[in-house]
Amino acid sequence: MDIRAELKRRTAETERIVAAYLPKEDGYQRTVMEAMNYSVRAGGKRLRPLLMAETYRLFGGTSRVIEPFMAAIEMIHTYSLVHDDLPAMDNDEYRRGKKTTHVVYGEAMGILAGDALLNYAYETAAGAFDIEPENPRIGRAFQILTRKAGIYGMVGGQVVDVESEGTSGMTREKLDFIYRLKTGALLESAMAIGAVLAGATEEEQKLIETVAGEVGLAFQIQDDILDVTGTLEVLGKPIGSDEKNRKATYVSFEGLEQAKRDVAEISERAIARMETLSVKNEFLTELLRFLISREK
Repeated sequence: MDIRAELKRRTAETERIVAAYLPKEDGYQRTVMEAMNYSVRAGGKRLRPLLMAETYRLFGGTSRVIEPFMAAIEMIHTYSLVHDDLPAMDNDEYRRGKKTTHVVYGEAMGILAGDALLNYAYETAAGAFDIEPENPRIGRAFQILTRKAGIYGMVGGQVVDVESEGTSGMTREKLDFIYRLKTGALLESAMAIGAVLAGATEEEQKLIETVAGEVGLAFQIQDDILDVTGTLEVLGKPIGSDEKNRKATYVSFEGLEQAKRDVAEISERAIARMETLSVKNEFLTELLRFLISREK
């Protein structure tokens, strides 16, 4: 399999699905719609909706019911980036090679655009009930989406990250907690929702969530590595922002070479778990390998 070519094709399809659920830019409040759409259309790997769709396919899913959830999780991910870039947070001016939302639309509209994306994500996901109104799995999928995005998931991890910034109280245990929630939770949400909606067994759902958590950890460690070794041109965002913001990272705890070794070990462990499943999706397995070892 040519993973790059296949990834390009499937990402384009994912992009089409996400774009179809974006709001129309009209009405007195159209500025916030423009800011929302600018944020989502700024680029990105569409990793979360792509993983959701491929996990859904892995367990035999074929319905369009997955599509509102794909769009919703990308909106949630994008809102988190919009708020992450704000002056009160990381104060970044570039994201994916483009000016960040608050730089283009102003800080107040940046806050509102993030708020709007989160709310619109839930509105979008709820549209799955219109596609299959009697499907009981939709309610469970919705629970996963909301919990993993909130105080027991991504937001919870962000809280601890913000409170730990520039302090001497950071520990490896706390850093692992931040990574597990801030990065891992949405990946777990994506793959768990795909499994649930496709009718995977509870045992299979638990295994998939474990895999996603390991992938999330490896993905974040790789992100720390790239913050040290990457370039603005390749990454599309400023390098060295962790050091600038006095953030403790996996690299600062373990060193660059150990971080690289740990990424390889964690990712291979996740792949090995995937291979114990009776169902197979070769593209999904190769995608996990490819994304963890990415250069941007």
